[in-house]
Amino acid sequence: MSRKLKISLVLTLTAALIAGCGGTKEGNTETAASPTPQVSSVNYGDTGGIKLPIVSQPTTLTWMLVSENMNLANSMVVKEIEKRTGIKLDIQAYSSQTYKDKLKVVVASGNLPDIWHGLSVAELNKMGGQGALTPINSYLKDLPNFNKLYASNPDNNWVMKSWSDEKNNLYTWPIYGLNRDVNHGFLYRKDIFDKLGIKEWTNTDEFYDALKKLKAAYPQSYPYASKTKENIFKDWAYGWGIGSTEFPVYFEEKSKTWKQVYTSTEYKSMLDFLKKLYDEGLLDPEFITDTDASWTAKMTTSNKSFVTFDWIGRLDSFANQVKATTPEYNLRYANPVGPTGNVRTLPQISNFGTVVSNGKNKETALKLLDYLTSPSGSLLLSMGIEGETFKLENNKPVYPELKDVPLVDIKVLETKYGMWLEGMYFRPDKRSVYFAYTEKEQEAQDKINKAKKYEPLDPLLKFTDDETKTIADLRASLDKAANEFATKYVMKKESGEAQWKEWQQTAEKLGSQKIADAYNAAQKRFTEAK
Repeated sequence: MSRKLKISLVLTLTAALIAGCGGTKEGNTETAASPTPQVSSVNYGDTGGIKLPIVSQPTTLTWMLVSENMNLANSMVVKEIEKRTGIKLDIQAYSSQTYKDKLKVVVASGNLPDIWHGLSVAELNKMGGQGALTPINSYLKDLPNFNKLYASNPDNNWVMKSWSDEKNNLYTWPIYGLNRDVNHGFLYRKDIFDKLGIKEWTNTDEFYDALKKLKAAYPQSYPYASKTKENIFKDWAYGWGIGSTEFPVYFEEKSKTWKQVYTSTEYKSMLDFLKKLYDEGLLDPEFITDTDASWTAKMTTSNKSFVTFDWIGRLDSFANQVKATTPEYNLRYANPVGPTGNVRTLPQISNFGTVVSNGKNKETALKLLDYLTSPSGSLLLSMGIEGETFKLENNKPVYPELKDVPLVDIKVLETKYGMWLEGMYFRPDKRSVYFAYTEKEQEAQDKINKAKKYEPLDPLLKFTDDETKTIADLRASLDKAANEFATKYVMKKESGEAQWKEWQQTAEKLGSQKIADAYNAAQKRFTEAK
């Protein structure tokens, strides 16, 4: 599962940053008075044009990132990076539970590490505009991998436009090719379906009929269970054509305009369907409060719940969990639900908000990121060193030192070798274990890819400060009110047309259309800039 860090910090932290350090980072850079580093002349593969070693004098860079491994100084990756580039890394690692709070303190103090990640594009652009960060676009001639992959690539150069500030300065370093094609979706108990002679659904009506048959066979059950709480409304939205990474607005392809989700007829249609399931006992009444543990119990018990929406890793993990008591357990990836019959399209380019501080070693730090984006750097960070840490069998990595580990995943590689550090990988190798699908996971990829059941990707826009403020000021209160309304609408018997019209008026007062207007203003500039 993609391990993206989601951090939301108030923009006022950036003001504290400037007050604290004026956007420089001299104090965090160490240059040792020792001989020139001896870097091997070994061929490290395709570096994409970046020359190794990167430095001619010993240089230490500080790097703040997320990891549970607190012994990274002795890890294979850190040692190998120093061997190849001449750069010693002082890794400041914090657990995923503590990173957000630690980042607040670090940003407010102004004592920034050379490389770090975790803020939104808007926050980083504000900091960059105040002089705290290094604009990548000012150093493109020294960054051949970034240049080829983004700046001069017509398919990907939108990042230069969409993620830059109003002066067209880009501060955040993207990640290419991290997402799988299919990572989430509807899952169903095929063993129970087969036992009852129920065929997998191919449309929404068949989905409803399947749940009805399950309820008839197991009257005490609630066939559909959910543990995502209010996110169920976002997860299902793609099947109704209103899903978006910019939820609660979505880009309508036909009109080429952004529209508000919460007041749309499609949203009402989705809520009406969920209400129908709830009223007929087909949807677990605890769908809005279920915990991971209680949901797991329902989905792994033979007569409680049989259909859900979740990560494809559950297909095997649940089966392994109950194989001693229920060896026939067979959870499979199902067809989408909703009028479009589509799932979300995951983007080729992701953003963890990785940036380089505006300090003495900024050019060195940028060049290091460029090397780690090259095929050679990608191989090191996501697979290791061929012939030393792994060998290729059928074009897949095998780790002799981990032969006794039941499942070698990215967490195992992080612990053993310092690979797959969140905030450090920028172009994962498709041969790596992260893309080694089980039979059930491969079935999920094939099912959606062969039928091309994907909603189109929405444009990624650049907003003005005023637009950013409008969206930020209105979205939180609108989301809260919308989730409360949707939950009551689904669960209350009396909900209907009158309640819906009243909600539309409430949403308008809360600024639902103003958010859409901000997106359409940004879209107009985006279109004109093409």
